[in-house]
Amino acid sequence: MKFELPQLPYALDALEPNISKTTLEFHYGKHHQAYVNNLNNLVPGTPFQNADLETIVKEGEGGIFNNGAQIWNHTFYFMSFSPNGGGEPTGPLAEAINKSFGSFTSFKEQFTKAAATLFGSGWAWLVKNTDGTLEIIQESNAGNPLRNGLIPILTCDVWEHAYYLDVQNKRPDYIGNFWNIIDWEVVGKRF
Repeated sequence: MKFELPQLPYALDALEPNISKTTLEFHYGKHHQAYVNNLNNLVPGTPFQNADLETIVKEGEGGIFNNGAQIWNHTFYFMSFSPNGGGEPTGPLAEAINKSFGSFTSFKEQFTKAAATLFGSGWAWLVKNTDGTLEIIQESNAGNPLRNGLIPILTCDVWEHAYYLDVQNKRPDYIGNFWNIIDWEVVGKRF
């Protein structure tokens, strides 16, 4: 199976000033594309040569896992945004957030803390457990909650390439901007 860089549902400059066109040109156009290219070079002749990304994320190891998971993670991340995003979720996701965290404000504070305090590179995730409750987890490097049987709902990329061109080393500023572009309709469908 040949993997391809997915098309974004918005223009490269559509998320400004929260995420700049320059950051998307590098983060999406170069970093994300590099994971696609790397995986396409790694899978031929392996048990994963005809596997989909979810299978690679769940079962892969080493470079195949790292590149496959980074494609999956980045696609999931980029597809969570809209130039008209922000605000709060509604419907069943909002109810589940209130039930699991007490309020949207409490959830946002806890998720922000998880993203801000992850040491090094990785991802903060909102996930659904098998019992339907929500949880916030941190994953280092290419970590993905699918490997632990969890359902990903939302993620924040805290690798420096996600924000360094825009806010340098000020990860909290980037996380603040992240909340302004979340497409809660898309995220709610994942729940």
